[in-house]
Amino acid sequence: MTQRNTGLLIFALLLIIGIAIVISRGHESSPTPLSVTSNPALSVSVILPVTDNIPITLTANGSVAAWQEAIIGAEIGELRLTEVYAQVGEKVKKAQVLATFANDSVLIDIAQSRAALLEAEANYSDAHINAERADKVSVSGALSSQQVNQYQNLSKTTQAKVDLAQAQLNAQLLRLKYTQVLASDEGVISSSTATLGAVATKGQELFRLIRQNRLEWRGEVTAAEMPQLKPGIKVTVEVPNVGHVEGTIRNLAPTLNLQNRNGLVYVDLPNATLSGLRAGMFARGEIHLNSSTGLTVPQESLSMRDGFSYLFLLTDQTEERGHVKQVKVQLGRRYGNRLEILSGITDQDRLVASGSAFLTDGDLVRVVAE
Repeated sequence: MTQRNTGLLIFALLLIIGIAIVISRGHESSPTPLSVTSNPALSVSVILPVTDNIPITLTANGSVAAWQEAIIGAEIGELRLTEVYAQVGEKVKKAQVLATFANDSVLIDIAQSRAALLEAEANYSDAHINAERADKVSVSGALSSQQVNQYQNLSKTTQAKVDLAQAQLNAQLLRLKYTQVLASDEGVISSSTATLGAVATKGQELFRLIRQNRLEWRGEVTAAEMPQLKPGIKVTVEVPNVGHVEGTIRNLAPTLNLQNRNGLVYVDLPNATLSGLRAGMFARGEIHLNSSTGLTVPQESLSMRDGFSYLFLLTDQTEERGHVKQVKVQLGRRYGNRLEILSGITDQDRLVASGSAFLTDGDLVRVVAE
């Protein structure tokens, strides 16, 4: 009996001790929630929104093209190309020789024309002298009026033959000039079909020339945007991974495309080739219209979640700590590295400058700088 009582007594003591431990733990404060609540989630700097003068721009896409492309063709036919001096991409000056044709046959034709001219001039000289003599003796009655008219008509006929021979010689001299293919303006050769030894036909294209190496951007804008544009407005044209250049609107298309109802704006691009732009490149253009004020924040202060834009406001601050509130905002224009905020904040709100992606609504943060 004594042993049994002893076992019951030990069991009762252990039960009492266990209940006491459970009760005591129930009255203790949990250290884990305290640790989470008291430690800031992130150290942040705080900024205020800034009212900026934001440019009003229109964005359009288009292609870089030659301002004017001149076609240089053969002005003489059935002759063989003996020399080709200009190559694609080469800069040329006005009247520079680009290619030459064989001129042997032309020189022969010139010699024949000169001989024909000399013969016509000799015939005219004789006929003219005879006509003068006939006029002198017609007074004495030695020649009839009909004979005198014949001498005068012969003089006029031989004069006409002289003029014809001179014209034929001039035509051959012009053909000789055309055996040299000259640049019609200063610029850059954009294409060439001139082949050494080929026999060209009259009017056949030999070279294409970008006049004055001058490029333009042809941007496509909507019908609603057209009335906002006019010559003289500044445009920034950029080709991704190549470069950008400042240009000016030269002209607007007088008609719209019947398929999409869009129109073209022509923008001069001075020194575009120095920035790496080439004809045929696809480019994006920003047309600078005007400017207006707006509330802006740095891009890095913004947080994108579920397709929406958010900022974090500092709602209260005690010494170096405070809580943040997630606020949904509506974005406007982009201005460099800053974004316009149309709604959601005021110019007095204190915002988390960066690191918003690591915060949640209601987080405790440490403020390290203003």
